[in-house]
Amino acid sequence: MRSRLSVLCLICLLAAPFQSQANGLIRLTDRDDLLGWEAVGRVELGSGGGYCTGTLIATNLVLTAAHCLFDRKKQPRSPEDIRFRAGLRDGKSIAERGVTRYAIADGYDPFGGTSSSNVRSDAALLELDAFIPAATADPFIVHDRPVRGEAISVVSYGRNRDAALSWQRECGILDRGQGLIAFDCNVTFGSSGAPVFTDGGYRARIVSLVVAGNKTKDGDTVAFGMYLPPVLDGLKRKLRAMPRGYSDNTNQSAIGSSSARRASGAKFAKP
Repeated sequence: MRSRLSVLCLICLLAAPFQSQANGLIRLTDRDDLLGWEAVGRVELGSGGGYCTGTLIATNLVLTAAHCLFDRKKQPRSPEDIRFRAGLRDGKSIAERGVTRYAIADGYDPFGGTSSSNVRSDAALLELDAFIPAATADPFIVHDRPVRGEAISVVSYGRNRDAALSWQRECGILDRGQGLIAFDCNVTFGSSGAPVFTDGGYRARIVSLVVAGNKTKDGDTVAFGMYLPPVLDGLKRKLRAMPRGYSDNTNQSAIGSSSARRASGAKFAKP
């Protein structure tokens, strides 16, 4: 398994950048389409219009990718410049909240690119400035035993489809090991931090987060995430231990410039 994962990582890093595809994606346009997915939303990053995808895992906690919280100069963003818009579609959101502080998983290095160690720890937890009632957007829980070949789905925003969530109803786990999981899901710029779901019986559960991806030379999609449970446990402990008003690395200048409606996620911008 180790050698196969190494090959997949190499493919991911060396392949040419991929473009968004419409095939296999369902746009969640109407309120009825969105039913059950309200807890997935857009994490908006500063006044320039950058964004990633995030998911409520508690009424005041949003899970997303760590690299989204750094600007192009790899400086951490200020919590005051981050907003979460749950269930955003065509300018309307189910709920909108600011962020008071955030925690970044131990081991994540904003200069570390898509190394396997960085992919394993590319996760962050945002604390919202007010609760979003579960009756409005019911948080998701994490699935702790993903297996190879298991059917999964992805709900995300992305470049050229950032006005509403897109749902890929079925893709698969290609391989997993050493804290990494490889998927064949359709992801692109802006999909960073998107939840990867498996059928939990009563309701879908989060398997992983999309944090890196590309097209192979054969045209196949390969995306990567981490084995989430231990990373999430660490994030929760870290956030609880933080003083109020403090966030990881926010002692530095945080905000850089960006073009309007720019999808964040350097993992997808450069192979």
